[in-house]
Amino acid sequence: MNLPEALARRTVVLDGGLSTALELAGHDLSDALWSARLLLTDQAAIRSAHLAYYRAGADVVITSSYQATFEGFADRGLTRAETAVLLRDSVTVARQAASEVDGSRWVAASVGPYGAMLADGSEYRGRYGLTRQALESFHRPRIEVLAEAGADVLAVETIPDVAEAEAVLGVVAGSGVPVWLSYSARGTRTCAGQPLTEAFEAARGVDEVVAVGVNCCDPADVDEAVAIARRVTGKPVVVYPNSGERWDAVTRSWTGVPAFDPVRVAGWVDGGARLVGGCCQVGPELIGELAAALSR
Repeated sequence: MNLPEALARRTVVLDGGLSTALELAGHDLSDALWSARLLLTDQAAIRSAHLAYYRAGADVVITSSYQATFEGFADRGLTRAETAVLLRDSVTVARQAASEVDGSRWVAASVGPYGAMLADGSEYRGRYGLTRQALESFHRPRIEVLAEAGADVLAVETIPDVAEAEAVLGVVAGSGVPVWLSYSARGTRTCAGQPLTEAFEAARGVDEVVAVGVNCCDPADVDEAVAIARRVTGKPVVVYPNSGERWDAVTRSWTGVPAFDPVRVAGWVDGGARLVGGCCQVGPELIGELAAALSR
């Protein structure tokens, strides 16, 4: 059964934040490449993190390619051919983890925003000042490699700006490769300030898009986002918010009280969410609770 077929039958559980699982295992990710650095130094650690989520109950894990780009690895002295190998490796190690558990499991290849490569927080602002052609040129090579690597779906995620979403959709439209499109959002607007109605409209007529939604947002923002995504597109909805804590860029730490409550997910599912998981600060334990809540 492929992932779109599964979405037609049931709610599918996503993993939590890959970086969260890696940090819980003791890995230092204070690097411009973030978790993608371990593609260079410790792929076994990435496989173990994926496996922890699968064992907790996740049906889908998202690869370590969010911040893995040709430009970012070029800054470390890698050739384009060497970077392509690492991008394919990100899918391979997730597949290896899936082979260690029973039942249907899927791999989503992460396609992070342009701002993730900059490593300056601009994936939560958008408005890079780039043309659509420039954004397409940035995204196309990585998308082509990840699609050829055999991922079940491309997770185009944490997109802050409709302009960037349209550029990515221009790359994937007509390719036949399944994609989900997930925005970073605040309230009922993208992080760049556009209404989510406009943002989701960009994906409505693209056949390759199998789900739309939001991620890396506050859990409190999910309810309305689900309703808007479903109303505008009629497609299955994907949601994976943060824990509810806030990142303090000065102290480089998370602050506040977690608000990710697996029990409230029932409301998201009732509204049309079919891919449900967590993002930053949501580790395997919370995904286990989420999977248990959805199985009731």
